[in-house]
This record gives sequence, structure tokens and C-alpha cells, in this order.
Amino acid sequence: MIHIAICDDEIKQRYLLQLAVEKILKSKNIAYHIYEYGSGESLLKSDICSYDLIFLDVEMKEINGVETARAIRKENKLVNLVFVTGFTDYVFDGYEVQALNYIMKPFKEEKIKAVLDTALKSMNLTEDSFFLLECEQGTFKIPWDSLLYFASDKRKVTAFTRTENYEFYGKLNDLEAQVPDTFMRIHQRYLANLTHASGIEGQELLLKNIRLPISRQRTKEVMITFAKSML
Repeated sequence: MIHIAICDDEIKQRYLLQLAVEKILKSKNIAYHIYEYGSGESLLKSDICSYDLIFLDVEMKEINGVETARAIRKENKLVNLVFVTGFTDYVFDGYEVQALNYIMKPFKEEKIKAVLDTALKSMNLTEDSFFLLECEQGTFKIPWDSLLYFASDKRKVTAFTRTENYEFYGKLNDLEAQVPDTFMRIHQRYLANLTHASGIEGQELLLKNIRLPISRQRTKEVMITFAKSML
């Protein structure tokens, strides 16, 4: 799941950019979530560290895009920033905040696609970085890093991310053979991504705001593996 923020004080511009981004990501079968903000202030009040990519309009009232970018960089050094502007005058301001690129208004789809391709590469989202999932909603490429855990119920498995759940037909035994090393079978019904684990309490793994049961026969192995992952 790619988390993208679009910040522009013009509703129409936000809408047009969102449509273009959605079209491109859907063509790549990449799962995404887009957050919209009408001002730099509202964006800065959100969870800045949760975004993978932020599109910033430069010419906004009160706090403009450049000032907003400076504030973002104080909290998040890694997020990809892309300036959106109708004037070339601001292009060089991007160097100060390590902006990935800029997009000129009116938008051109080929430019947005090039920027998204660059962003995906910078996040090391190669084909091996995704879990290809087929379900009733369609086919999606979900980054392994964004998956919290898998839960099985008879012949169905549900993949849980921070914002979405995807149910599909499958078996945890088959999934266990293809997931990255950051995942671990903690229970007959659960396959968890220890990257998102914050601790272990009793027979439960703490995963974000979720508590997953750990089977007794796997407790020692889970504790050792989790301790190693914290080093």
C-alpha cells in the first residue's frame, strides 16, 4: 500500500492530480491510499511520517509549498516530495528540501507517470517488493512492507494493511513459503510481519494497535526471532 498526500488549495487541481495518479497506479495494479489537504497547515497537522509521497502545490496562501516542505523535512527526512507549480521560478527551491521532482500545471499524464516511476524506484519497490494479490475487488500489488499480517479462516486468507483488508482464497502454509524473512508464523491462523511489532506481552504479539495470539508451541521461537529483529 502506497500512502500519498496531495496538498493544494485549489479543489479542482487536487481532483485532477488525484485522477491522474489513480489511473497510473491502477494500471500498475499497485494498491494505494490518497489523502487530500487544502492547505500546508492542515497537511502539517497530519501524520507526516506515514506518507511515502507528497505532492505539494507551491503557490498556496499563508504557508506556501516551499515553507511547508521545510517543515516536513524537520519531521520526515525520507518522504518523496514533488512540487506542483504553474511557474518555473520555484524549481530551484526544490534543491533546498531535496525534492524528488516537480510537475508543471496544467498537468501532463506522461510527466506524472515519470515522477511516479522515479518515486517507486527510490522506495526500492521492485517486482520482488510486492505481494501480488487476487481477490474479488481485483488484482493488486501490495508492498510487503505495508502488510501487517495474514489471518486464515478455513479456505480464505485476509491480508491486513494499515488502512485496508483484502480477502482471498489461499492457505497460510503456501504464503509462509513466499513471504520475506520479516514475516513469521506465530499461530496456526496468523502470519505476522515482525517489522511492525512493538513487543510481546504474555501470549500476544503487539502489532500497531492490534494484539495477535501466539501459540504456546511457537512462543519461544517467536520471542527469540523478535529479539533479534530489534537489534
